[in-house]
Amino acid sequence: MIKYFLGNSPVWYKYTIITFLFFNIFSFFVFGPVITSWIFIAEFIFTLAMALKCYPLVSGGLLAIEVLLLKLTTPKNAYNEVAQNLEVILLLMFMVAAIYFMKPLLMYIFSKIFTKVKSKLMLSLLFVTLSAVLSAFLDALTVTAVLISVAVGFYGVYHKIHSSNLDLDGDSTLDRKQLSGETLESFRSFLRSLIMHGVVGTALGGVMTLVGEPQNLLIGEKMGWDFITFFKQMDVITVPVFFAGLLTTVILEKFRIFGFGAKLPSIAREIIENYTIQEDKNRSSKEKYRLVVQAVAIVFLIVGLALHLAPVGFIGLALIVFQTAFMGVTDEHQIGPAFEEALPFTALLVVFFVIVAMIHDQHLFKPIIEMALSMDASVQPTMFYIANGVLSAISDNVFVATVYINEIQATFEAGEITRLQYEKLAIAINTGTNLPSVATPNGQAAFLFLLTSSLAPLIHLSYGKMVKMAFPYAIVLGGVGLICVEYLL
Repeated sequence: MIKYFLGNSPVWYKYTIITFLFFNIFSFFVFGPVITSWIFIAEFIFTLAMALKCYPLVSGGLLAIEVLLLKLTTPKNAYNEVAQNLEVILLLMFMVAAIYFMKPLLMYIFSKIFTKVKSKLMLSLLFVTLSAVLSAFLDALTVTAVLISVAVGFYGVYHKIHSSNLDLDGDSTLDRKQLSGETLESFRSFLRSLIMHGVVGTALGGVMTLVGEPQNLLIGEKMGWDFITFFKQMDVITVPVFFAGLLTTVILEKFRIFGFGAKLPSIAREIIENYTIQEDKNRSSKEKYRLVVQAVAIVFLIVGLALHLAPVGFIGLALIVFQTAFMGVTDEHQIGPAFEEALPFTALLVVFFVIVAMIHDQHLFKPIIEMALSMDASVQPTMFYIANGVLSAISDNVFVATVYINEIQATFEAGEITRLQYEKLAIAINTGTNLPSVATPNGQAAFLFLLTSSLAPLIHLSYGKMVKMAFPYAIVLGGVGLICVEYLL
């Protein structure tokens, strides 16, 4: 059983998970459900941290099943959590698959950007800014899916040259020899830093607008804020944080700290540039036609998301139909691979909602909320910001925001706080759940999606490395946000 249990995972990891499963039963009967629930959270975070040893769906799923067996939550309540987040699940299922069919065009565009923009600093700022702008009007997960597709495609180009007998730079040395060793590691570091800049950018932009993150929409509806009002309410915090984020990018790249600063090796740039030129020359009329179809699909995507014509998942499904129809992809087995990237993460997200339902049923955050509300009104926004930030780093930020906004709404309706105080607390909750949560993949779905994607092992992006690279951003974004809440709100 030990041989086949969790497959090729290290033996120590197998025994650790088995120990967890037995200890949780002991803890439930000895320490009670509340302490056991906190233990489950710590164990689930551990499975996420060990994502490269074993996909968290498997080990985390075993923990989720035990949560249900111990009745720390119920299947019905877990289902309700899934139902509330159905739009996110549909987004993952269909939008990521739609982007799969756009890969050739995305690769065409970004290969030009990668090879033409010589400055790594400018490229990094471009990734942060572009991701922030797109996330403010579209959706962080959609933007992350695009970034992952581009990076996987770009790595695929590198690997294709690396595993061939080509000599694209004409120096009588095979390209695969020049692209091995330190050059390959530098290339991985280059991609790793760019993708991390981009994902942080999704948090910078996502916090600003009503549609940037799911919890923003929830908070906006509770407060009765439209798109413009929401932006104006948040800008006293989000605008300074955005510029602080850009300054952090500059410092990280200039001083090459926390895993940033790696540049695209010049020999790799030259070889890839020659390869793209060769690909452009050899592109058939059919491939050119498909690029046109994909370009039209991207226009539809931007218009559909910007105008919110339908739920994001529906727009993704429509784009799948449009692209496959006009590109002549009619075989089921050609369409199937488009869904392979997102469905494992979708399943993991459902497992995560079981843990979230447990947090809700055991009222794990209630003491913290009550403590914050018992404080003086002048310090409440700061305390709510800190409490939301800490909890969002270990739990789902959408869930944390939902719990907190419902609590302060009930307090407001009971006449215990004024409308002005209600608005200040709502702003603190929104920024608190969006900014400090970049510290770990647990708080931001975009970060978790990247960690569990097919790209992470290619560029050697582990949980620990992601936390290390996100650390300076978490400190700056969280710190500047805290200062703004304290002195400007």
